[in-house]
Amino acid sequence: MSSIEALAKPEVRTQPVYEPGKPIEDVARELGLDPDGIIKLASNENPLGPSPLALAAAQRALTEVELYPDGGCFSLRARLAKTWALSPEQFIIGNGSNEIIELLGHAFLRPGDEVVMGNPAFVVYKLVALLFGAKPVEVPLVNHRHDLAAMAAAVTPRTRLVFVASPNNPTGTANTGDELRAFAQAMPEHVITVFDEAYAEYLGAAPDLRPLIAEGRHVIGLRTFSKIYGLAGLRVGYGYAGADLAGLLNRVRQPFNVNAVAQAAAAAALGDDEFVRRCRTENTAGVRQLEAGLRARGMEFVPSVANFILLRVGAGARVFADMQRQGLIVRPMRGYGMPEWIRVTVGTAVQNERFLTVLDGLRQ
Repeated sequence: MSSIEALAKPEVRTQPVYEPGKPIEDVARELGLDPDGIIKLASNENPLGPSPLALAAAQRALTEVELYPDGGCFSLRARLAKTWALSPEQFIIGNGSNEIIELLGHAFLRPGDEVVMGNPAFVVYKLVALLFGAKPVEVPLVNHRHDLAAMAAAVTPRTRLVFVASPNNPTGTANTGDELRAFAQAMPEHVITVFDEAYAEYLGAAPDLRPLIAEGRHVIGLRTFSKIYGLAGLRVGYGYAGADLAGLLNRVRQPFNVNAVAQAAAAAALGDDEFVRRCRTENTAGVRQLEAGLRARGMEFVPSVANFILLRVGAGARVFADMQRQGLIVRPMRGYGMPEWIRVTVGTAVQNERFLTVLDGLRQ
């Protein structure tokens, strides 16, 4: 009898597996640690927790979970439309912005197509390209920023999607608004430019893609409620684009892909401007605290405009493992082709200081 694997599509048999940051519970169980004493600085989550308005809305929504969620996310799209001064038809809601990246693959990628992306950049771009039989075309970063000129030069008649993350994960760097607009305007009509803005709220004044959309450019911006809004556990994100592009993605979206609690929480979080301002202020202070600490220790790092910092520690996997044994979870970068580096999320002032203290102990 043949193996079940032999029945799968070739793209599935060779598909790499995404490695998420390790949960606190897993580390506690594996190492025999008290979970209350473990700090997770691995997945760029908000150390201040969820938006209070979102939490209250989620609790209200829990009283009606016997009902199916709104399959079209009408209320959330209406709230987004008001926030962005766009129409509800210009939004696609996903189970995290990751799902929208996959929906782009469903809608536009065929075997043999090409997908241009930076290297290193969010690994899901590559995973989605491979899943649909497309070729990932990885363009090295320059000074840890997207080399937009080189990415434009990498576009061919087979290119269908181009991903630009700004700020970029895992480097924490951003291209300017002028650079991003010029890049999008230079793209040929057979290419869809995907601007991943998962960390854009930390910039304060992020580049405005709406003029590009109004021009009819084939662009889409991706946002998430997992980062500054503190709703990572509910998995909800969105894309905004021209109504025609958003409509195509809604055709391949599964019904009820975003649960009712997530929809309610996300809609309420959009109105919690004070929480967002506080998180941005605290994060800026945390970035400065960590960067000052690393600079004082003579360590190489990439200056960040996001809520994490990439730093060179030598043997990244060993430092990751040693830190875990001391109850501190960070992210090794071997999977991104950077074995000498780790990525650390900006935590509270106390958490940041503990990270630096543990780092000191490992360097002795």
